[in-house]
Amino acid sequence: MKFTGNNVLVTGASRGIGAQIARTLAEMGLKVWVNYRSGEAEAAAVKAEIEAKGGKAETLGFDVSDEAAFVAAVKSIVETDGELSYLVNNAGITNDKLAMRMKTDDFMSVIEANLKSTFIGCREAVKVMGKKRFGSVVNIASIVGETGNAGQTNYAASKGGTIAMTKSFAIEAAPRNIRYNTITPGFIATEMTDVLKEEVKDAFTAKIPMGRFGEPKEVAEAVAFLLSDHASYITGETLKVNGGMFM
Repeated sequence: MKFTGNNVLVTGASRGIGAQIARTLAEMGLKVWVNYRSGEAEAAAVKAEIEAKGGKAETLGFDVSDEAAFVAAVKSIVETDGELSYLVNNAGITNDKLAMRMKTDDFMSVIEANLKSTFIGCREAVKVMGKKRFGSVVNIASIVGETGNAGQTNYAASKGGTIAMTKSFAIEAAPRNIRYNTITPGFIATEMTDVLKEEVKDAFTAKIPMGRFGEPKEVAEAVAFLLSDHASYITGETLKVNGGMFM
């Protein structure tokens, strides 16, 4: 794929979908900043894997829900590379409970980690990318933000909010030639789904028209497309990567 910019920050990139996004974008020629919160060793392994294949990567440890740390990280990238062309807001957590048993702290912890952090990243991207009047941001939401899910009121709110917020950023940033889009993955085969019992996996698979869980690379390649020059007239869009589970 063709990219006008040179570098990208991927949050929550030490494992799972985020790590695959980092690998895929590096394979396509971008320098990748691999963010992690606690998985320093895992992030270093992603960096080493990228470099072993001839790519460029750096690791950057900070908590995305910490506003000062996120702002400082973006400043560090710009001071090092002279720019930040692309951002993928992928980091997030879950804290599942039925709503009637969910404390306000349980709710807000997920909002802080998922929605607030995405807001900070999107806001800082406008400031930095606006100076060069170029950039692209992809926010990773979830099918749950479109459909809701029992036991995930907090997660659904954070991801539904991400979808709506992305559209607002897209409107505000379009005059500066900065694009904002969202991807809503369905069930993707990662460490999180590997621990599910086979009967649970089978029950979920039965609801997917394509009859299987997605692969992290299928999400990563969708991210690459939306960041790339090939999507230059696409902004404010929500791209579903869910095998037809929700249309």
